[in-house]
Amino acid sequence: MKNRKKGFSLVELLIVLAVMAALIATITPVALNAIKKSKATQVGQNMKTLSSAFENALYVNGNAPTFANLGRDIDSAKYNVVYTTSNGVYTVAVLTSEPVDEEALKGVLKDATKGTYTTTGMESLNTSSYTGTTQYYYEFTFATY
Repeated sequence: MKNRKKGFSLVELLIVLAVMAALIATITPVALNAIKKSKATQVGQNMKTLSSAFENALYVNGNAPTFANLGRDIDSAKYNVVYTTSNGVYTVAVLTSEPVDEEALKGVLKDATKGTYTTTGMESLNTSSYTGTTQYYYEFTFATY
């Protein structure tokens, strides 16, 4: 009987590398898609949080809040809230400069709209920190009582 050297042959190593490459090629697109969807979900949830917080602050306090009081963990450089009021009816828009996948964002916030938003004549809660061009906005109207 011949003594066989301990270790792996070149063919065995190549097979293992081929299997690993196939697994990586299969998993990478799935992981990237999950990251893209999670970012869109985060943006949609932030927009929902800002809109709900603004509306609740008006009902409770009777006047518009500051941006810092709306969302504790929301990056003020990427979000803004603008509004106008007439006879107790508020038109509010939550703006974001974060570029995300539109389809994934609509899955979280179906009324989110892609594009710029005209803020002429509206009051802004975040004039100092908000930077960038608006990518998406969420507009809603409600009346205070």
